[in-house]
Amino acid sequence: MWGQIEEKSKKLDKAIQELATNGYDLAEKEKKYKTAVSQKALELRANDTPVTLINQIIYGYKEIADLRFDRDVAEVKYNANLEYINVIKLQIRILENQIAREWGNSK
Repeated sequence: MWGQIEEKSKKLDKAIQELATNGYDLAEKEKKYKTAVSQKALELRANDTPVTLINQIIYGYKEIADLRFDRDVAEVKYNANLEYINVIKLQIRILENQIAREWGNSK
């Protein structure tokens, strides 16, 4: 069982490193998306689009929709990575409890 704990600990270390990468990727995509939305809003306003309509039409532009999609995919990866980390931690706790029960019964 110690071998399983060591294996899961290695997976946990790798998942935490991936979380950092995924978090950075999410932040970059969020930045690109927000910047593009702001630029498009300014462009629409400069073309005399009523302010009340900008928020309704801006998300229909392909480049904005693509950036939003990329951001959403990055967010899903990040959240899935977080959940994977929680699952590994739970599996480690289960193994530790099982070891504790077995050693406790050996007295």
